[in-house]
Amino acid sequence: MAQPAPLYDLVVLLDSEVSEDQRTKVLGDAEKIVTKGGEIVSDQDWGLRALAYEIRHKGTAQYHLLQFHAPPEALAQLDRMLHIADGVVRYRIIKLKPGTPPPPSAQPPAEGEPEVEYAPPPEAAAEAEAEPDAETAPTA
Repeated sequence: MAQPAPLYDLVVLLDSEVSEDQRTKVLGDAEKIVTKGGEIVSDQDWGLRALAYEIRHKGTAQYHLLQFHAPPEALAQLDRMLHIADGVVRYRIIKLKPGTPPPPSAQPPAEGEPEVEYAPPPEAAAEAEAEPDAETAPTA
């Protein structure tokens, strides 16, 4: 039986001082590369955020998250394109393990809606129950 295509996260930090057209071009090029051999699962614009530390004398960046399925060839093309593209401050491509929870939304929950909390997968909960805590384990 064929393995399902792995799911990847691409987080891109785009220069906030670059024109909107340039940022749109970089994201469009990334989407074209992914859709040639794969599919986009989720596309989230997290907006302008402060960086934890300055990168190339910049304190803010436009954050963007793209989740996708793609073959290794597309990953190599995507990595090359993002490495040489103008306006990209940082990027990271991560292969997600099966069962990874969905990314948090960049928007706060609407008034009256409860916040969605992360629940570990059932096998992780079973493992946690099987291992006794150091505080409750009997000592010899």
